[in-house]
Amino acid sequence: MSSPASDPTSDSPSTPTSDFVGEPLSPRTHITHASFVTLPVADQDRALRFYTEVLGFEVTADLRMPPGRWLQVAPRGAQTVFTLSGPGMGGFEPGSTRGIMLVTTDVDADCARLAEAGVPVEGPDDQPWGRMAAFRDPDGNGLMLLTEKEGL
Repeated sequence: MSSPASDPTSDSPSTPTSDFVGEPLSPRTHITHASFVTLPVADQDRALRFYTEVLGFEVTADLRMPPGRWLQVAPRGAQTVFTLSGPGMGGFEPGSTRGIMLVTTDVDADCARLAEAGVPVEGPDDQPWGRMAAFRDPDGNGLMLLTEKEGL
């Protein structure tokens, strides 16, 4: 019986697909940053309202393209953008993304803003690396807010 890691038909998305155990190649890659993060959503217009009106993000791309719409948002000045991927765009399940960390200068104020907009928020709580909170977008994608501790 093969393990999910060696079975290309496995449905397990969290299982590594490489058995790499060799030495790192030199020179290192030339990767400079993450361009975009996909947030699968059921309704792009609803997601757009949440990310622009509640979180204050800006639209960086809104293009109609078969089979759907390429829609991206980002905090003002951010290098990484968020693709709000609707049905038919990539095969991702709405609400399946977790662990997106958004850095803020005032996690408490942003939590108050989210609560005022009716968004349930867990925290904020103090951690060794800063003060953080967690919430979900209307589709259930998990996001976190972090005010980083000075000096780290």
